[in-house]
Amino acid sequence: MLPKSDKYSRLHLKTMLSTVSALLFLISMSCNNDDPDPGGNTVDGVDMVLRNGVIYTVNPNQPEAEAMAIDDGLIVFVGSNTEVEQYIGSDTRVENLNGQFVMPGIHDVHIHPLEAASQAITFELNSQETNPELFARDIENAHFDNPGSGWLIGWGHSIFTLLDAQRPVKEIIDEVVPNRPVIILEETSHSAFVNSRALEIAGLNADSSDPVGGIIMKDPVTGEPNGILIDNAGNIVMDIALSPNATTRQQDRDGLVNFMLPQLAEHGITSVCDARTYWKRDHHLVWEEIEAANELTARVNLGLWAYPADNDEAQLTQLRSLYSNNASSLLKINQIKLYSDGIVINTTAAMHSNYRVNYFGRNPNNGLNYFTQERISTYIRELEPLGFDFHIHTIGNRGITESLNAIENSSSGDGRHRLTHIEIVDPSDYNRFAELNVTADAQVAGDFSNPEHWSENEEFIGAANSQNIIPIKSLNQAGARITLSSDHDVSTLNPFVGIQNAVTRSPQELTLAQAIKAYTINAAYVMRQEHLVGSIEVNKEADIIVLDRNPFQISASQIGSIRVNLTLLKGNTVYRR
Repeated sequence: MLPKSDKYSRLHLKTMLSTVSALLFLISMSCNNDDPDPGGNTVDGVDMVLRNGVIYTVNPNQPEAEAMAIDDGLIVFVGSNTEVEQYIGSDTRVENLNGQFVMPGIHDVHIHPLEAASQAITFELNSQETNPELFARDIENAHFDNPGSGWLIGWGHSIFTLLDAQRPVKEIIDEVVPNRPVIILEETSHSAFVNSRALEIAGLNADSSDPVGGIIMKDPVTGEPNGILIDNAGNIVMDIALSPNATTRQQDRDGLVNFMLPQLAEHGITSVCDARTYWKRDHHLVWEEIEAANELTARVNLGLWAYPADNDEAQLTQLRSLYSNNASSLLKINQIKLYSDGIVINTTAAMHSNYRVNYFGRNPNNGLNYFTQERISTYIRELEPLGFDFHIHTIGNRGITESLNAIENSSSGDGRHRLTHIEIVDPSDYNRFAELNVTADAQVAGDFSNPEHWSENEEFIGAANSQNIIPIKSLNQAGARITLSSDHDVSTLNPFVGIQNAVTRSPQELTLAQAIKAYTINAAYVMRQEHLVGSIEVNKEADIIVLDRNPFQISASQIGSIRVNLTLLKGNTVYRR
């Protein structure tokens, strides 16, 4: 992969060219509308008409149409080419789709747009590298490319490379960057690789206890931290590295406006949930600044991060103060993101049974909790009445059971809560999703989620637990509401890769119609906006996309290569290819 700085520069140029192209198109359309109204309506008319298309509405009462009319951002007509003529006036912009496929805008309800785009992360390690000693060269180069004494922040290695090291990994960094704090997030973001200076600043030493939801790995001989911080231990140090200031705020803002938002529009994504809004890093303020400047090109719900090590009373008070649900705004702060557990490869996903390997000498060796069932219940009980919905990270079967228990014990029934990842689900919990109105949010865009990779989990959790990873078919058959999302930048942002994988991952697959529904109207429900968007219907807002191919008319293996030709948000063009 390209370093983020290089990707930013190329995308910025690409975005400017795309914007110029779109402006030229609009100018040409204003000068030469496609067919004036034959009935003589030369003044009155809607803002825009799309006709001669295959419009897939995700509306069971009118599944398909040929044409639609949009006025003042609203869909005012969906129907035939003949009927739409009455909506065309002299100033109407008319798009002849020439048979192109139209559908509602994509919702990605689990994505990390600010983290993925921020220019605070200045270098990337190779996730395929198996010799940790070779990381030294890249870290040293990053130090010289980014001079200064402040934190040097990177990303991208595999945890297994560090676990196989023959010495404390902090020494690898110390030899090339001894006096400057360095932190490097592992490719899943569930651990960090740090040097001695970073440990010193964070106050971590041989006497330090493991934080809630995390593990400080230590040298078996000296007892000193070895430079690997698992799960929340890494988060705590990253919070220090990314303490907000004018520079970090500008880096975050530039990354969102110039990199991520254009990428979302290019992929037809018109609504997102920021799945981990670090309010202590001022992430919510960056979003609010962009919204105030009218630079948002997507609808955004923020999931405020619940810090596992914080005092509950103080944190609950702070979270309440940040709630915002202005109906007229594209930006809403109305979700809480918390982790029940970790991940399988760290042996930190919460399991009902013990792991087959024991990296950390823990007993019982069945994972860890960022938030216990009791704490989750407390947070739901306190914050749901204000309007917060919960987005709960659950990977292990124990974490899923405990989170469902917490919702059952504390929710009034008004919440639109969801469990995300849902990798290893106890079959006895399948029916509980529908019974409790809990959405099952799955990420299948990453190749690691495909059935051919399931056996890779056997060394950790055994063969029986490694079958039916992310059981979306079973959950769907049990009546659960399914949403699909990316978890970008862990997996590709491209939703059509997610759709392709969803329909080809037998024995736990969805139909194409179910997969599209998961990315549209189901996800709109999660964001509390199904009355506005998520399907193409009269009186809904015109968040729609036009594709270069009809996914129902190509092989399933080609769906991932579909490209978006046009993206509209409230009837306004935010991307044109």
